[in-house]
Amino acid sequence: MPALSDLDQRLLSALRRDGRAPVTQLAVQLGVSRATVSTRMEALAAQGVITGYTVRVREATAVGQVRAMALIEVEGRTTDRVIAKLRGFEEIQALHTTNGGWDLVAEIICQDLAAFDGVLRRIRGIAGVVNSETSLLLSSVLR
Repeated sequence: MPALSDLDQRLLSALRRDGRAPVTQLAVQLGVSRATVSTRMEALAAQGVITGYTVRVREATAVGQVRAMALIEVEGRTTDRVIAKLRGFEEIQALHTTNGGWDLVAEIICQDLAAFDGVLRRIRGIAGVVNSETSLLLSSVLR
C-alpha cells in the first residue's frame, strides 16, 4: 500500500469526524476541488484504506449492552487461523494484533451478560486460543 499524502491524511481525519460530510464541504475544508476529494476517496477505497462507512451511536442509546476488551493469547503460528475465525463473530467490533503477553485485542459488544458469556465461550473454544483475559468497559470518558 502506498504511503498516504498529506491531503489523504487530512481527508481521512475529516471523514473520521464526520463520515457523512458532503464532498463539497470536504473540498472547502481541505482547500481543494470537489473532483479532487472524490478522486482521492475513490482511490483510498480502491487501495483498501477506506473499508466502509459506519454510524457511531451515543453511549446513552446503548443502554443494556455489555462492552468489553478481550486480550487473547494465541498458540505458536495459529494467529492467522484464529483471526479468520474471529472475523466471523458479529459481536467483535474491532480486532487488533499487539505485542507483549497478549497477541490479539478484541473489542466486544453484546446485548446482555448471557450473550457475552457465550461469546467468551466461543472465543476460548477456537483451536489455537490458549488464554484470554477480559475487562468489561463501564463508561467511556474520552472517545
